[in-house]
Amino acid sequence: MSAPLTLEGACDCHVHVYEDGYPLAASATFTPPLAPASAYGEVQRALGLSRVIVVQPTGYGFDNRCTLAAIAQLGDGARGIAVVQPDASDQELQRLHEAGIRGVRFMMLPGGALPWDALADMSARIAPLGWNINLQLDGHTLPQHEAMLSRLPSKLVIDHLGKFLAPVTPQSDGFASLCRLLDGPRCWIKLSAPYESSRNGPPAYGDVAWLVRDLSARYPERGLWASNWPHPNVRPLPDDAHMLDWALQLLDADDARRKVLVDNPAELYHF
Repeated sequence: MSAPLTLEGACDCHVHVYEDGYPLAASATFTPPLAPASAYGEVQRALGLSRVIVVQPTGYGFDNRCTLAAIAQLGDGARGIAVVQPDASDQELQRLHEAGIRGVRFMMLPGGALPWDALADMSARIAPLGWNINLQLDGHTLPQHEAMLSRLPSKLVIDHLGKFLAPVTPQSDGFASLCRLLDGPRCWIKLSAPYESSRNGPPAYGDVAWLVRDLSARYPERGLWASNWPHPNVRPLPDDAHMLDWALQLLDADDARRKVLVDNPAELYHF
């Protein structure tokens, strides 16, 4: 990357923060690296980003204190995604909203805290706040849940190109399901973390690069970019500047870049 971005308001839509002093939940599946908000701030400045979405890590379960502290430390350009109990009070949701939370994370892979049967009710509760359901799953399972997801009253954000855990092609049922959801009025997709699905690997991630090209061309107003810093459990550790460059090269039009990096996150996360 020759120079930091010069797009005012560019947003990184998915990072995790891990700080000393916050105990891991019993459901944690790994011990995360120390990744404080101060370290992410250095990455943010180096990449030329001014906004960020701090996503509650699976390792902290329902304890959002670290995420909330990170939002406060990162300032006015930070928002967050929490994990909340299904029976959380309206007052608790309002408290989180005032602290910068703009969605609830549903992780449907090992370590996730919330089950499928809590998703629809949670969507109904958070819709009046303008929040989104932040969903991570194996994209190949989308057809099993598409009908329910298409009816959600809240916004829906799907992580990491769909995170297809087996090879995916334009003819795959899971990809068709993803596109149908994006055809609807309330779904967004993170054009991020290609290493979660790629078998070819860096630097080109050639077997999943087509997803960024296709989805950004078909749904320019529904794409988001994210670094997924600090890249939990990914080895070798990706270079953040390279990951941003990789996405920018696939978003080859200035208009698409502005939508994905600035306009879409501003709308979705209320900047």
